[in-house]
Amino acid sequence: MTDISASIASGLALPEDAPISAATEGPVELAARLNARWHQSSAEEILRDAVETVTPGRLAVVSSFGADAAILLHLVAETDRTLPILFIDTGKHFTETLMYRDILVGRFGFTDARALEPNLEEIKRLDPKGDLWSRDPNLCCQIRKVDPLQRALKDVDAWITGRKRYQTSARKQMPFAEAIDGRVKINPLASWSEDEIRVAFRHFKLPQHPLFDEGYRSIGCAPCTARVATEDDSRAGRWSGTDKTECGIHI
Repeated sequence: MTDISASIASGLALPEDAPISAATEGPVELAARLNARWHQSSAEEILRDAVETVTPGRLAVVSSFGADAAILLHLVAETDRTLPILFIDTGKHFTETLMYRDILVGRFGFTDARALEPNLEEIKRLDPKGDLWSRDPNLCCQIRKVDPLQRALKDVDAWITGRKRYQTSARKQMPFAEAIDGRVKINPLASWSEDEIRVAFRHFKLPQHPLFDEGYRSIGCAPCTARVATEDDSRAGRWSGTDKTECGIHI
């Protein structure tokens, strides 16, 4: 997105193209065709196209209900409130995040909001004291986030994220569509800037995450999330002091 008004407005029609469907194309070919099709499309157009023509009935939204989550969820609600909304409940979230999730689900009227939880037997075996995050954060993320999501995605062809290119250096070249693990991952907000996110919050009159004004610009599990300075990357507070930058669901 290059102009917030372009995203808020209905925008131009998507380019004419041959029919596109996850049912008839492999994920690599499909992602390539979608990127060509969406290169000048707004987030609204991408979401509408994904719902109506690309993956009807086999599409889900994955949301952390973090600092910027309300933007994507607002746009999804404007497109289709029946889409499954998947939240990975790791058991380590801030109480404020769980409250925020309930507020947004109610505000937007989603009819299929799901909490994905880790396997209890795995937790008892690998993290009996609940301190795995401090000893092996990669394994902690694997059993609390990656594995639950992979189980939930087994019945979908594509899933939607709220990631943006500005968030980290590793995301600067992120496309609108990616082929990952046999599925297409759709990033409708990829081209949005941090300023455009803030403008959209005001324009749509969206509630901010309770911790945002306390300096948390990217919000994950409580033990692994810290406040960041305004000049730092928005995700600098995630696993601060380590070389870890991703939980694993986006690698």
